Amino acid sequence: MLDAAPTLTLIAVAATGYEHVDVAACAERGVSVCNVRDWSISVAEHVFALILALRRQLPSYRQAAVAGQWQASATYGFLLPPMPITLSGSTLGVVDYGSLGRRVEAIAQGFGMKVLIAEHKGALHVRAGRTAFEDVLARSQVLVILCPLSEQTRELIGAAELALMPQGALLINCARGGIVNESALAAALTRGELGGAGVDVLSVEPPTHGNPLLDLNLPNLILTPHMAFYSLQSLETLAGQLIENLEAFEAGQPSNMVDPP
Repeated sequence: MLDAAPTLTLIAVAATGYEHVDVAACAERGVSVCNVRDWSISVAEHVFALILALRRQLPSYRQAAVAGQWQASATYGFLLPPMPITLSGSTLGVVDYGSLGRRVEAIAQGFGMKVLIAEHKGALHVRAGRTAFEDVLARSQVLVILCPLSEQTRELIGAAELALMPQGALLINCARGGIVNESALAAALTRGELGGAGVDVLSVEPPTHGNPLLDLNLPNLILTPHMAFYSLQSLETLAGQLIENLEAFEAGQPSNMVDPP
């Protein structure tokens, strides 16, 4: 595609992720690449929509009401096991402490949660304010994945990492498919090793050839079709920043440039 566009000078990505652009090939041809940053107000909200729905077992309770179980109850309410655990007092681990990670941290603190920020996996030194990657997995009742997809983060969470998580913990991935090994996640959910998972992204999108998670019919798995970013305010912010990037490049003062590898 780059060879077919010899006059191309800029690729303005209308997203934060740019893994679909061959940045190295662009650099070789003198093509600049920029992206938009800190624009999606709604992703952090979607993270907590998934957390709350899973913690409060909303899919199961809705089904109970629709199926007539509440109507047949001998008391005023109808309760399902296991007993829900409040977010207040729970520990939430964040993988990637960028703008989204900071938004999630702020919301979590509003719920009274303790927040752990994961150091890079395999790091020799743990920075101030961070916690070793494996310790975050072992101590978090809720683990939120928000890092970019790269060769370093591909299958960052696999069977071994899932096995470190506490029994009943939740895993939330609103970053990119491919960061979490979907077969390993499906197996952990099937075996009851996790309390649940909320997933907004899959490794291949759209999943026209299926996916291990799509084959599961579990009340503690919530899948949404890569729409966590979707809100009026978020898209207005994206459009404004995209236009600013184009105007800055045209004015010779490029902004939000992506560095080649």
